[in-house]
Amino acid sequence: MRALCWEGVNKLSVEQIPEPEIRNDQDIVVRLLLSTTCGSDLHLIGGYIPAMRPGDVIGHEFVGEVVETGSGVRRHRVGDRVVVCSFIGCGRCWYCQNDMWSLCDNTNTNPGIGQALFGYETAGIFGYSHAMGGIRGSHAEYVRVPFADYGAFSVPEGVDDLSALFASDSVPTGWMGADLGGVRPGDVVAVWGCGAVGQMAARASVLKGAERVICIDRYPERLAMAETYTGAETIDYTSTDVAAELRERTGGRGPDVCIEAVGMEAHSNGPGYLYDQAKHQLRLQTDRPTAVRQAIHACRKGGTVFVLGVFAGAVDKFPLGMVVNKGLTLRGAQMHGQRYIPMLLERIAAGEISTAHLATHTMSLDRAAKGYDMFKHKKDGCVRAVFHP
Repeated sequence: MRALCWEGVNKLSVEQIPEPEIRNDQDIVVRLLLSTTCGSDLHLIGGYIPAMRPGDVIGHEFVGEVVETGSGVRRHRVGDRVVVCSFIGCGRCWYCQNDMWSLCDNTNTNPGIGQALFGYETAGIFGYSHAMGGIRGSHAEYVRVPFADYGAFSVPEGVDDLSALFASDSVPTGWMGADLGGVRPGDVVAVWGCGAVGQMAARASVLKGAERVICIDRYPERLAMAETYTGAETIDYTSTDVAAELRERTGGRGPDVCIEAVGMEAHSNGPGYLYDQAKHQLRLQTDRPTAVRQAIHACRKGGTVFVLGVFAGAVDKFPLGMVVNKGLTLRGAQMHGQRYIPMLLERIAAGEISTAHLATHTMSLDRAAKGYDMFKHKKDGCVRAVFHP
């Protein structure tokens, strides 16, 4: 079968690899219907996430049709159309039982790498390096799904493949930022980043009752999407002082909740960006925390900052003094998708959440390397590239 493989830093190619097989009785195999790029994949491609190996299949957001099931699978049958959570949870460990699925104890087959990097291993994730289990990703004609009764969800009738696709990762990630960030009715929420996750965090904040939601980005097409599909206001950070603008729009107090949806390759137009970029490119630090620093600086006293963007390790010049002296709550997490996906599919079916607009470019899997180039460099207004077999 065909699959998009990582062949080295900034090198992708579509290769022929063996089709997946059932390995455990709780596995299913799905035939790919659609899969999409994600900003966190760019960290893999650029070599910023450790433990990648040539030939690794990338991709972690997908919807597919069940073509084979293990003997222990109870909730799915051949022919079912399912959206699959990007993180894999066993459903039995303490973390899964407490709805912290991305922290599962049992699905990362290389726990030693995570223990060395983070102190504890994370859950396994599709197509996201051997530090996260080395599990084949979704940019392939067929995908094996472990623990399918917990991680695969039937798509409701009336929800098309394209709309369901983003319930795999982007929608639940954004919703988690608003949920665990503690967004309440009447809040003012600021969201850094108007990609798919940022837009979904903004929409979640609106649905949770925020009085105002303000999204921050520099790309006109993404800012326009946020205004059109989420109900948010926007700020182009290249044309104004973000912190001053947020104070102005909040009567001098600042946002109640700040959600960072950018991650380890954040950009800014300030002098600190050049410093961060130089250290990042030279591998003297693993992440650029530009947007996190802005969020901490802008958040009101006693407010909450939630970090949704992917970070791999150490950052420089982290404003810990601001966190302490402003009395901020700082949280972060990888996506606990199993907690949210069933509810979000219902909201998508009801028309409360729009997702299909995120797929600005759809193409064959054979052109996936080209799709990632367009996505990385924002060519032709690319917000997300979507691949079909």
